[in-house]
Amino acid sequence: MMKRLLPIVVLLAALMSAKAAPDSWPAWRGDPLGSGKTEASGLPTEWGKEKNVVWRAELPEPGNSTPVVFGDRIFVTQPDSSNKSRNLFCFDRKSGDLLWEKGIVYEKEERTHRTNHYCSASPAIEEGRVVVSFGSAGLFCYDLDGNELWKRDFGAIDHVWGNSTSPVLIDDLVIHYHGPAKNAVLYALDKKTGETVWKWEEPVWKPTERTDGFKERPAQGVIGAFSTPILVETGERRELIMSFPIEMKAFDPATGEVLWTASGLNPLIYTSPVYDDGIVVAMGGYYGNSIGVKVGGSGEVTESHRLWQEVRHNGGIGSGVAKGGKLYYQDAGGVVYCDDMKTGKTIWKDRLPGAGKSWGSFVLAGDLIYTLSQAGDSVVFRASIDGFELIGQGDLKEETNSSIAVAGQDLYVRTHEALWCIRKQD
Repeated sequence: MMKRLLPIVVLLAALMSAKAAPDSWPAWRGDPLGSGKTEASGLPTEWGKEKNVVWRAELPEPGNSTPVVFGDRIFVTQPDSSNKSRNLFCFDRKSGDLLWEKGIVYEKEERTHRTNHYCSASPAIEEGRVVVSFGSAGLFCYDLDGNELWKRDFGAIDHVWGNSTSPVLIDDLVIHYHGPAKNAVLYALDKKTGETVWKWEEPVWKPTERTDGFKERPAQGVIGAFSTPILVETGERRELIMSFPIEMKAFDPATGEVLWTASGLNPLIYTSPVYDDGIVVAMGGYYGNSIGVKVGGSGEVTESHRLWQEVRHNGGIGSGVAKGGKLYYQDAGGVVYCDDMKTGKTIWKDRLPGAGKSWGSFVLAGDLIYTLSQAGDSVVFRASIDGFELIGQGDLKEETNSSIAVAGQDLYVRTHEALWCIRKQD
């Protein structure tokens, strides 16, 4: 299949339009690039239950997804165990009032981890539509008033720890990973109709050994990917990059052609890839392997483009952020790292103050990094190669497995009890 090359000017224009505006957060990690970065400024660096809180909206039960923000509305996926429903909530951005909710009742049994609640995927939104994955219950597209535009049923997702991958909107496509499972598929759908444009059927992974935290278990232990694909511009083309078990792959987002494959990961993947300055880093979960790869390759690139591999590395559950060729991330125990993306070497590491333990992903605003722990407290520190520099802290004292969303001068935090709007007060 011929590779599809687009003029650099067209590519740059497309990516600029794909980036989240400072006043919106339309997808998990902020935009189709999956960067976790925002151009917003004037954000608070300190907050609490009675400090810098604009409003708090109660939620019926715990959930792990991150809110998305578009225009004057906020969207959050929400399970309801009382009637076995999976829902999309729409809130008013100014007041926190619930405007509408839509969803589906799913009565079949679906396996998941006790801490990975149903509806863990975050929505993806643009003008005229919001797309949401309800796991085994299907993929749904609504207009911004909650009217159903289309839906797809891809069958059950059967994994001992459930699922959490979020949809991605790119051009006229919805990118949707239906997994992890033995029948996992990466789909590209027409965003207007939901019809399949292309799909890549994931093989049944058969690792011969484990190098992660399950190394004492059989090789066929826990396997699966919980990552969300990212979009990368190489200067000549766009690459849709996804971390699968064992391998990281890049696809032509328009056609589904596999552009390159780099091996060296372990069978369990939590985090999404992180890209900066021609290099993409993928991390395995639970003391898994990490690899750094130069983008732009063709075919099997493990020997030609893989820059490094670290076996039983530090990666946690949340995804990191990149700035100036350095990757900032934390492990599940609350230790933050600054690594060089070209070599994989750690420049510095330090323990975050507060609770630290986290499932959430970092957010980068300017040179400030925002974290969110499972206990509901946050740490703001500077993205610097000179060591850890604490800027501020916040604590909502409510548990969460979510990540912070940023829009305008507001932070939006989803805990197991409520949705919060945080803003610096005069």
